[in-house]
Amino acid sequence: MKALVKSAAGPGLEWVDVPEPEVGPGDVLIKVLRTGICGTDLHIQAWDDWAARTIQAPMVIGHEFVGQVVALGSAAISEVAGIQIGDLVGGEGHIVCGRCRNCMAGRRHLCDRSRGIGVHRDGAFAQFLSLPASNVWVHRRPLDTEVDLDVAAIFDPFGNAVHTALTFPVLGEDVLITGAGPIGLMTAAVALHAGARNVVITDVVPERLELARRIGVTHAVDVRTTELRAVQSELSMREGFDVGLEMSGQPSALRSMIDNMVAGGQIAMLGLPAAPFDVDWSRVVTRMLTIRGIYGRQMFETWYEMTVLLERGLDLTPVITHRFPASAFEAAFVAARSGGAGKVILDWTAG
Repeated sequence: MKALVKSAAGPGLEWVDVPEPEVGPGDVLIKVLRTGICGTDLHIQAWDDWAARTIQAPMVIGHEFVGQVVALGSAAISEVAGIQIGDLVGGEGHIVCGRCRNCMAGRRHLCDRSRGIGVHRDGAFAQFLSLPASNVWVHRRPLDTEVDLDVAAIFDPFGNAVHTALTFPVLGEDVLITGAGPIGLMTAAVALHAGARNVVITDVVPERLELARRIGVTHAVDVRTTELRAVQSELSMREGFDVGLEMSGQPSALRSMIDNMVAGGQIAMLGLPAAPFDVDWSRVVTRMLTIRGIYGRQMFETWYEMTVLLERGLDLTPVITHRFPASAFEAAFVAARSGGAGKVILDWTAG
């Protein structure tokens, strides 16, 4: 089969033939239809310090996908109800140990021993993917209503957005989102759909801010030219933002968020900083702020929430800005690396 592979240590990726994956007793074989390019994939392509520490080449990369079930392992046939040949499926990219305290207590998203597809084992940027049946999410049966394949392909990052946006109640609240990348944009869409009073998003890239305006945010703020205090005054906000959602990983963004929160405000932090940085903890303490780290999705509660949000009319299509045949991956990665792109989709059925 064709696959996109990190063949050896160093920058770049290769479009090569590799053996089709084996299907173990508890596995499901999936024909990949669409995949989304993630920031993790960009790190692996560039071979930065994180990639050099983490990735063992050769390996098929990629973890955002949608596909169709084409085979079931023997145990999957008998033990996993609800998965059938022909089902349209996605999958949770973190494969957990199943035996640690958190796994045994049903908190699988907190497993310290989880292994990521496309990071620690062969991933989804290929014509076929083998995945444990316990990680498979069924989008629809063969005879069910149609599902937008491009949207289904980005359930992984959509889950990050939902997990972050719904960590704290946002109904009727003033919400500040720092970082208008693809996940930040989806987070804004969720917060709006969940009934936030105002959703303000910040960035420094004009194209991203324009995408945020198309989604319908209250204000899309270029922090190089506009102070958040001025935005609060314009929105008749007297005390600060109730909920902060930090999506950028930029130290200045978190510091600004802390400075603009209401006393007792709540911050969910998904953005991953590149290095440690200073925070004014005295302000966090005296303003009685809550800061919670967010990583991945809750298995599988977030997947239910994602599905219901889409069923109830949430539209993610404005976040998807580029589509390419999988064989045109080089152009796709250039687009994904450009500052103004939203989600970039690879079509494994084209070309």
